Amino acid sequence: MTFAHSVSSKPNTTWEPLQLHLDEVSALAAKFAGKFGAAGWGQVAGALHDMGKLSPEFQAKLNGRQGHVDHSTAGARVAAETFGPMGQLLAYVIAGHHAGLANWDGDGGGLSNLGRRLDARKHEIPSYVGWEQLATLPARLSAPTLTRHPELKGALAREGTSLTLFARFLLSALVDADRLCTEAFYIEAEGRAAAPRSGWRSLAMLKSRLDLHMTEIASRAATETASPRRQLVQQERAAILAAARAAADRDTGLFSLTVPTGGGKTLASLTFALDHAVKHDLDRVIYVIPFTSIIEQTARVFREALGPDLAGHVIEHHSAFREDEAVAKLERGQGESALQAGERLRLATENWDAPIVVTTAVQFFESLFSNRTSRCRKLHNIARSVIIMDEAQTLPLALLRPTIAAIEELTLNYGASAVLCTATQPAITAERADGSPGLPGGLSHVREIIPAPDALYKRLQRVTVQKPRTLTLDDLTRDLSAVEQVLCIVGTRAQARDLFKSLQASTDPTTLFHLSALMCPAHRTARLAEIKAALKAGPCRVVATTVVEAGVDIDFPVVWRQMAGLDSIAQAAGRCNREGRQAKEDARVHLFEVEGWNSIRELRPNEAAAREVLRHHDDPLGLTAMRAYFEALYDMRAQGQRDGLDREGIMAMTNARAAKCEWPFADIANAYKLIESAMEPVIVPWDDPAVAALAELADPSIASENIRGAARKLQPYIVNIPKDAFSRLTQAGRITPVNPHRFEEQFMCLSDEARQNIYTEAFGIDWSDPTFRRAEENML
Repeated sequence: MTFAHSVSSKPNTTWEPLQLHLDEVSALAAKFAGKFGAAGWGQVAGALHDMGKLSPEFQAKLNGRQGHVDHSTAGARVAAETFGPMGQLLAYVIAGHHAGLANWDGDGGGLSNLGRRLDARKHEIPSYVGWEQLATLPARLSAPTLTRHPELKGALAREGTSLTLFARFLLSALVDADRLCTEAFYIEAEGRAAAPRSGWRSLAMLKSRLDLHMTEIASRAATETASPRRQLVQQERAAILAAARAAADRDTGLFSLTVPTGGGKTLASLTFALDHAVKHDLDRVIYVIPFTSIIEQTARVFREALGPDLAGHVIEHHSAFREDEAVAKLERGQGESALQAGERLRLATENWDAPIVVTTAVQFFESLFSNRTSRCRKLHNIARSVIIMDEAQTLPLALLRPTIAAIEELTLNYGASAVLCTATQPAITAERADGSPGLPGGLSHVREIIPAPDALYKRLQRVTVQKPRTLTLDDLTRDLSAVEQVLCIVGTRAQARDLFKSLQASTDPTTLFHLSALMCPAHRTARLAEIKAALKAGPCRVVATTVVEAGVDIDFPVVWRQMAGLDSIAQAAGRCNREGRQAKEDARVHLFEVEGWNSIRELRPNEAAAREVLRHHDDPLGLTAMRAYFEALYDMRAQGQRDGLDREGIMAMTNARAAKCEWPFADIANAYKLIESAMEPVIVPWDDPAVAALAELADPSIASENIRGAARKLQPYIVNIPKDAFSRLTQAGRITPVNPHRFEEQFMCLSDEARQNIYTEAFGIDWSDPTFRRAEENML
């Protein structure tokens, strides 16, 4: 008998037969792929994925022989030889079910190319004679049924995007099935407790609980004594919620939810999502947020709405501890046994089988273009889901075309609904509201949830934006010092620090505050509490980077904003007169520039587009002006020899040889990166809970099941710094690994000395060495 898995120190009578493993994975992969109409593909992928384990060499490995044995190429060759071009597409998936999807030719990401592996003359593998006895294959494999856009040609064509995304979804179905079946075998064979992977309550129950919560909010609002402005906001929130509930009955597809700041869009969007999912029998809700700083905040809002007994149905997934590097090493089989690798991989990733997933835009969108099994594993659980894309205006400009293509694919071919949720809708639709042409290759048939978003904006309008002025640093310092309560937002961390130091000489330091992402989230939370208390007491001046624009609930009578894109100006305006205590004419957002301060190079087109709109629109935050801004911005980005909306040429990479099923999967994954500048996470032992969690993680005897809990406790203490500064601080001994023998460099923290010397209460991480300072100058 041939085996798929062995059990350490136990006789082979307890091992898993290969036939059993192939059958179980085949059935489960078919079930997962069936959600997107590809059950037959999943069945064949599962039946062939481990066919190479038939070889005497692999069976010897199970009996203790050392060395790597290629067991995934065999099934890939069978697929390619049996099913022709469709088999070649399947071959990517089978060959990559451990290490990831490879390039067709030319190595990438440390993976041998598939073209070479399928060629027996160039790549020798162990014999897999007799495979026919283990798998019954269909006579043919029909091409995947994918809705296409035949009218889109050239650089906008979608055929390559459709097929490559299908391959990733199929890889997801296979990988998750393989991992779950393997996990189940070892749990039984070793007598371990089963992982809590089921037992979720229905979305209908979650919807019922959310409905109750929203009713309670409405009841409290009806009994409280409120100002006329507050009453108006409450009425509008109720109308927005009613519109969301009414729209939930519509067919699945693309939606937009355009709600001004303060309109209650977070809970309204969750209400729409759960109502829509229950109406159409969808599987889950995925909430995609561009800023890691508000992931936990949003998840907390959802958990409070669902109550303590259902709070565990909301999971967060965002990488904070160099997990990608750790997982990549495991996928390449470097340095750990299969069991250790499986345990670490499970700790580093989720397969998103929970009812509500709150994740980052980086995690979500990069997974759709990834070639790695760790990132792709969850994709099949995106099918038949409701995807809420919060702050949709932050979709990456340099990757806009492939991103739009992927979003539309999810709604056309994977049974999902997607909602663009923001106060400032990007102009990414193929047609404008009046029916005229919009963005070429943009999203089609997007339905707005709010009946009249322009009228809603005008009713909730709270601020007046002033024309930009150019000042010296001394001028800016003088003007801010003359105002008792003011928030000033600047573009970089270095500029914020310089302005703060300038203000220290002319204002009461006890009423002056600084906020930036160089402060860990727990530190920023504490500082925000101090700021809110100061606002109630009297004078309060805050200098901040754009970190304060990311969903921070804070209300100033006046805001100053360094010149930026109109979307950023709108975010800054959301911190002004938030509660509507003033007339909009008195609540001013002052735009400015400072002589000698450089703007961030990547954002200069945003500023130029904003200036163009400011010249022609009295209200630059109105919906008409905002669309004009995005259209001008896209026009500027698309000019030149290379399309700035697909700067890496990803659409061309997917389309070039799509007819031959020859794709550079590793190159595409490397090209699709939302965050271009390399940043490294550092843990700051800022308070006693952080020190305790670090001690728990540093314990050499920490149990595997406790690692995730300790890591989650430390998420509020993470600061991301540039790779160059990280390297220098590490070499200087100011950043050190936590438990390096167990985790290598996956968890890195400030040393005790560094906590005393370079982490300050005013600025967070603040290194004075000029060689470190240079790396910071162009950081947000």
